Amino acid sequence: MSAAKFPVIEGLEIRGPLHPGYEQIFTPAACRFVAGLVRKFQPLRAELLAKRVERQREIDGGKLPDFLSETASIRSGDWKVAPIPADLIDRRTEITGPVERKMAINALNSGAQCWMADFEDANSPTWENCLNGQLNMRDAARLTLAYTSPEGKQYALKEKIAVIHSRPRGWHMEEKHVFCDGARVSASLFDWGFYFFHNAKALLARGSGPYFYLPKMESHLEARLWNDVFVHAQAELGLPRGTVRATVLIETITAVFEAEEILYELREHIAGLNCGRWDYMFSFVKKLRNLPGYLFPDRTLITMTSPFLQAYVTHVINVCHRRGAYAMGGMAAQIPIKNNPAANDAALAKVRADKEREASRGHDGTWVAHPGLVQTALDAFAQHMKGANQLHVIHDVKVTAADLLAPPAGPITEKGVRWNLHVGVRYLEAWLGGSGAEPIHNLMEDLATAEISRSQLWQWLKFRAKLDDGRAITAALYDELLPNELAAIRAEYGDARFDGGHFEEAVELFMRMSKSETFDEFLSLPAYELLP
Repeated sequence: MSAAKFPVIEGLEIRGPLHPGYEQIFTPAACRFVAGLVRKFQPLRAELLAKRVERQREIDGGKLPDFLSETASIRSGDWKVAPIPADLIDRRTEITGPVERKMAINALNSGAQCWMADFEDANSPTWENCLNGQLNMRDAARLTLAYTSPEGKQYALKEKIAVIHSRPRGWHMEEKHVFCDGARVSASLFDWGFYFFHNAKALLARGSGPYFYLPKMESHLEARLWNDVFVHAQAELGLPRGTVRATVLIETITAVFEAEEILYELREHIAGLNCGRWDYMFSFVKKLRNLPGYLFPDRTLITMTSPFLQAYVTHVINVCHRRGAYAMGGMAAQIPIKNNPAANDAALAKVRADKEREASRGHDGTWVAHPGLVQTALDAFAQHMKGANQLHVIHDVKVTAADLLAPPAGPITEKGVRWNLHVGVRYLEAWLGGSGAEPIHNLMEDLATAEISRSQLWQWLKFRAKLDDGRAITAALYDELLPNELAAIRAEYGDARFDGGHFEEAVELFMRMSKSETFDEFLSLPAYELLP
């Protein structure tokens, strides 16, 4: 079909199939609204992405991330963020997951205070996943979300459900199925714009509001862009300024140095900051990848008690609480192990210890990936957090740039190499098959796991790092170890599932990116081109 034959609705050219129901999303008014966002803000988005490239060149040249001298007055100023909305006062346990219909209902019914409906790292952004997700969120906002399984089991929302936050894709992503003025639209503006247009007033009508998680930001200027989007969109819909509330994931090494400035830029619209652990580690490796002093050990050895991660957590908590914002903890990726009670108890004990650590450090809430972990997280926070939040907790320590940039110590092992190969390829195969939240060895993995896996493999290869047994890490070593990992996956999946999957494409892409001379900024960019 030629481009001229694609339908154009109020400035948006829709190149994806218009399945029944999608017309409820692509209404003329909604398309006009989103086209307006794209035309107004897409040029600045492009400028800010170019600044990321410029900043990477500086880091490669030895100019390490640091606190900005030009914004020192913000960090020393006397200001607070706007008061937190009533239904976000208690956020002690939040569940996250993709916008698939049954999983959405289970998350909303889980007993968690909040649910992050994820259009980003836990969602493989196929056209159908993104559009069906918009339909599901439209129903959830109106409390009409329901589902009947092929076996006839019915799912419906309880009277009390979790407060909804939606997470759009990051600024770096585009929506390849929708064009405006001849160019792909920003996936951020696509996801955010249609969700906001269709659901903001419905959420407000039932006493909640349009709440969001914002991912992958690398500077306060990117936060300023989001704030400008909010101001414009609220005016377009006739909503008061400050109606939108966002929680920003501090999951890049450059953003942690601008956390206070990010709060400031969004001070009318911010609800808090979140410690996105795996993406933060990925960003650390990615940004410092060309500096030999920053080789990371096996990722399984890097825990939240590592000094650089403790500094990260302390800094985020202090910045948030000084300014009246919430400091949210990270993800517990464990999932219940139904057929092994002893292993299940051990997994729950790990979750409990992790959540007690977060609560005792002063976080105001935390994340879990499965409904079966909600009560464990609630119990951990109940033990250490007696009120609805811990805004009073401010650590009497000044976190320095050196603290944040101290690389973790530890060995690189063959087991660590194998684990990165196994999980990276296995997750990418699932992602290419349309699953963005994939259970792998009793952990619910998302895209961040594949990113840290391949970035470590790339960095180890670049510097010809040594294993703990003295062997050099080479591309030939990766090629030698991979077949055994694929054989293990085949044994678990069975021949039919393995051969009917996307392993050929996943292996080719993951290994090419892991062994490339130049580093690809995001695995999701080339992988997205392989999705239908």
